[in-house]
Amino acid sequence: MKSKQAQNSKLKKAAALLIGLGMIAAACGSDDGDTGAAAADAVAESDAAGTSDGEEAMEDDAMEDDEAMEDDAMEDDDAMEDDAMEDDAMEDGDAMEDGDAMSEGRPVLDISFDSLEPLGDDFDYEVWTIVDDAPVTGGLFDIADDGSVEITSDQDHLYGHEGATAVVISIEPSVGDDPAPSDTKVLGGPIADDGSFELSIDHPAALGTDFADASGSFILGTPSNDPDPDELSGVWFLSVPGPEQSLNLPELPAGWVYEGWAVIDGQPVSTGRFTDPAAADDFDGFSGPNGTPNYPGEDFIVNAPDGLTFPTDLSDSTIVISVEPDADNSPAPFVLKPLVTEVTPGVGDHENIEFGTGFVAVTGSGSVIG
Repeated sequence: MKSKQAQNSKLKKAAALLIGLGMIAAACGSDDGDTGAAAADAVAESDAAGTSDGEEAMEDDAMEDDEAMEDDAMEDDDAMEDDAMEDDAMEDGDAMEDGDAMSEGRPVLDISFDSLEPLGDDFDYEVWTIVDDAPVTGGLFDIADDGSVEITSDQDHLYGHEGATAVVISIEPSVGDDPAPSDTKVLGGPIADDGSFELSIDHPAALGTDFADASGSFILGTPSNDPDPDELSGVWFLSVPGPEQSLNLPELPAGWVYEGWAVIDGQPVSTGRFTDPAAADDFDGFSGPNGTPNYPGEDFIVNAPDGLTFPTDLSDSTIVISVEPDADNSPAPFVLKPLVTEVTPGVGDHENIEFGTGFVAVTGSGSVIG
């Protein structure tokens, strides 16, 4: 839509043109020279009027252009300022989001462990705080070779939660992990009023025992083959005469199993996993063709692992009962070893050999910050 200023300019031009035409017509109707001079003057006046109107029109147009340029400039400035404000808002928003992602509005857990061992590539530890009897995750981690905490989830810290009353550490699969905690909980402890906490395996939310009352014995023998000089190549967790149950072990919670081991020439070899010390374990891949007792144990007769030769002599080995995560696939015993004994060279077969106390002193401690 054109401006009023442009419309007024056009009206002025039209009026000047009509006046000029009228004066020319009057001059043409006269015979004397004065009239011709008047006509010439009228034409000159008309031209002058037209020129004046044209200059005004040009000035008006120039003013319109200037105003349009000013308007455009103001709009451009406004747009630039809006863009700048929008960019600032986005940057502020991003900064807020980054800050929120770092802190998540939750307290930070400062936590360390004594004797907790690294897990394999397929598993992580996960920290949970208990709020209103429900677990809230605080992040995934593993233990570095130097014993320090190494966060494996995408965050800067391990986090607690306001109002939490306890801390629990579980073992979780690295891939396909359920958002809820697994049954395999290794440490737990209450949070004190000052935010500090001490973690142990005997907390009710973890293993619920410290294995202080664990005891047992075993024999060397190879019932899965005919009697021969290889009788020292098998270990059975039973007592003689009998045979009778020899292991006194607490019942484990869900997520945990016992496993027997013979450490042969420095290499741990599994005898199988079990939950009931009065029943057979889940493995007989090294035993011979004959039947074996209905107790945990193994003969090392066939299928020796790389680096070993079967039959062997266990009279200079170490026999271990460990506590293992149920989903563990590690080729070595877990850190929890309630029963351990080094077999004395020269021991005879089918003799009861008492277990000694193993290693279960796994603990953690820390505080809730914020």
